Amino acid sequence: MIIEPVIQGVVARSAHPYGCEQALLRQIQYVQQAEPIKNGPKRVLIIGGSSGFGLASRIALTFGGAQADTISVSFERGPSEKGVGSAGYFNDYFFKQHAEKAGRIAVNIHGDAFSSAIKNEVVEAIETYFEGEVDLIIYSVASGLRPNPDTGEVWRSAIKPMFEPITGATIDLEHDAWINTRLEPATEEEAHHTQKVMGGEDWEAWVDTLINSESIAQGCQTLAFSYIGPEITHPIYLDGTLGRAKVDLHQTSHSLNLKLANFDGGAFACVCKALVTKASVFIPGLTPYLLALYKVMKAQGVHEGCIEQMQRLYANKLYNQAKVEVDGERLIRIDDLELAKPVQDEVALLLKEMNQDNFKQLGDYQGYKQEFLNLNGFGFDAIDYHADVDLAPFIETKEA
Repeated sequence: MIIEPVIQGVVARSAHPYGCEQALLRQIQYVQQAEPIKNGPKRVLIIGGSSGFGLASRIALTFGGAQADTISVSFERGPSEKGVGSAGYFNDYFFKQHAEKAGRIAVNIHGDAFSSAIKNEVVEAIETYFEGEVDLIIYSVASGLRPNPDTGEVWRSAIKPMFEPITGATIDLEHDAWINTRLEPATEEEAHHTQKVMGGEDWEAWVDTLINSESIAQGCQTLAFSYIGPEITHPIYLDGTLGRAKVDLHQTSHSLNLKLANFDGGAFACVCKALVTKASVFIPGLTPYLLALYKVMKAQGVHEGCIEQMQRLYANKLYNQAKVEVDGERLIRIDDLELAKPVQDEVALLLKEMNQDNFKQLGDYQGYKQEFLNLNGFGFDAIDYHADVDLAPFIETKEA
């Protein structure tokens, strides 16, 4: 079949398997040439390892110097009569192939990371492939909902301000259109649900499960990703429901740090740069900021994507030194280039001028959309998108 990009609003409804492989290979090539990760982990569990920071972490730790073996948990769908499958599924598929060619173990577990059944399956995989222990646990789950494992109730996140309505713009990628939006404040119930989905509770449940199953190696670290951003993004992010969830995530890092101290390890929340991911395109008001940020950081020669961020994180922040570098709130900051004054001053000027008529010219809309297409395997010159794709090999493969 011929696989073309299908976008509905900000959701990709198709993915090209060999384009996903091309994206993967580009990232592998980057980390192989970057500053290597020294003294890194050897047995890594990534919860949410099929895209975004989770996938970039997996690539960096396997191919960027640490030579780690990995287990990845993700909720992805393969090809079927209902569709071609998700980009994350193909990312997992091709990562496993290339990692095994390099002599590394790469286990893919597809299922609901929030469920007890998947947690138990992971414990069994750690016993089977990692001799029973992990030395790094990365939590990188991006989901809009989370089932309560005890009651079956479903918590649903709501990305809203907390106290006052705000106006902002989103970009409809399907029609390349600027859409002005107004968001009403969240209810207390919506804020609570968002914290349940995007906060630290499930991260802690994972670590507790691994501690109780004696799957934690001496010196084991755990890491989750966060965002704070400049003041201009605070109404929708830091001061909104997302911010409340992230505060809970940061607090969870402190409680987990105490637990892992028993193993001479530690727990950290890492504050990352704003990037185009499958999750970030849903955040109202963030896209205009991203268009301006990409334009300015590329012009100043300091732009980073997911893979550059993760390679620098593991090579310069978490490993390669005697002590992990953190700020006054014990957060690892990898957003330093984004928040630099020369960058933010230029971004603020651009945003004052940007509107629905000029956003494609003033901001880096072409780069933004190209990156979104790349996430789903499209927009690569090396791929013939008019060629017929046989999906049978992907349907027939049943991975661990």
